[in-house]
Amino acid sequence: MLDMSDAALEVVQRSHITAIRAESWLDGDLLSDEIPVATGGEERDSSLTVPERITLTVPRRDRGVSWDPTDPEHPLASYGQQIRIDYGVDLGGHMEWVNRGWFLVDQSGADGDTVNVQLLGLLSLVEEAKFVAPFQPSGTLASTVQALVEPALTVQIDGALVDRSVPVGMQWDEDRMGGLNEVLDAWPAVPRVHQDGYLLVEPPSSGGTPVMNITDGAGGTVVRWQSSNSRDGAYNCVVARGETTTGTQIQGVAYDTDSASPLRSDGPFNQLPVPYFFSSPLLTSVAQCRAAAAATLLRLRRSAARTLAVTMVPHPGLMTGDVVSVTGAGLTDQPCVIDKLSLPYQPDEMSLTLRVVTDA
Repeated sequence: MLDMSDAALEVVQRSHITAIRAESWLDGDLLSDEIPVATGGEERDSSLTVPERITLTVPRRDRGVSWDPTDPEHPLASYGQQIRIDYGVDLGGHMEWVNRGWFLVDQSGADGDTVNVQLLGLLSLVEEAKFVAPFQPSGTLASTVQALVEPALTVQIDGALVDRSVPVGMQWDEDRMGGLNEVLDAWPAVPRVHQDGYLLVEPPSSGGTPVMNITDGAGGTVVRWQSSNSRDGAYNCVVARGETTTGTQIQGVAYDTDSASPLRSDGPFNQLPVPYFFSSPLLTSVAQCRAAAAATLLRLRRSAARTLAVTMVPHPGLMTGDVVSVTGAGLTDQPCVIDKLSLPYQPDEMSLTLRVVTDA
C-alpha cells in the first residue's frame, strides 16, 4: 500500500472530499503543474503486460488556456509526455497528496468542449519497442534486464534476487517484451513499475501481511463472490526445461500439492499429471528449472483461485498486489490479494477484484 498518514487512513474509511492533481513532463522538463482534470479514472489489472490504464477528461479551454493538444510540445500531446497523478484527501483544512504514479500519454484529442486523454503505464515504452536487429544478451540476468529496458525506464533490482550469468548464444529477433518476460520467468522474478517511475524487479510473492481489513456492509462496502470455471488452461504441475553448458537436456517439475487447491495433483481434478511445459536456454541447472517451475505454477494457480468483487469508498493507498483481509461472503479475516482495481478520480465507488489466498 502507498504511504499515507494515520489521519488520512482514518478519513478514507468513510465518505471524504478528494481532489486530483496532474503534472505533465517531457524529457525532464515540466510542461504544466496544473492540468484541470474534470473527471477520470484509473484501471489496474495485474494479469496484463501493461497493467495500468488511465482516462482523463479536461476542459478544452480553462482560465484562458487551450488544452487542445495541437502542438507536439503541448502538455497533453502523445510525443513522450508523461503525466504524474496525485490523489488528494481533504483532512479538514489541508490536502494530503498520494502519488499514484507516472503514466505515458497514449492518445488525446478534443471532442466538443472537452479533451479526452488516455494514459498507459510506463511498461508500454518497452512493449512497443522492437529490436531493429537481433539482440544477443550477455553478462547476467540483471544486466540483461537493464539492457532490455533502459534508458526508457530505470531498473532497480531487489536485493533478495540472486543474479547469475546468461548462457552464451541466446538471441531475440524482434520481441523486446518477450525477451524481458523470458528472463523474468527463468529468474524467477516479477516486474512492477514503482509510483516514482522506475521499474522494480523483485521475487514473486503470493501473499504477505494484510494492509487493511475489508468488512461487508461497513461504510457501504459490498463483498460478493465472482467466479467462473473451466478445465481449459487448468494444470496440476509445471515442467520447466533447460540445457546445461555441456548441452545436456534438464528439467524441473513442480506439482500442485496445496491441500486447499482444487487442482491439487492428488485430488479429484485429475490424478494423472496435467502439465504445463515451458523451456528456456536461461535455465542451466536442475535447481533453476525447479525454481522457475514453482514460480510458474504459483502464477497459473491464480486463474483457478476463487475471487471476490468489492465495491467501497475510494482508497487512494491501495494498489494491485496488496494483501487485504476480508470478512464477508462467508469468509472471516481471509487474506486476499488485489488483482484488479478501478479507482475513480471523481466522487464514485471504487471496485476491487480480490483473489482468495490459500497458501498465505
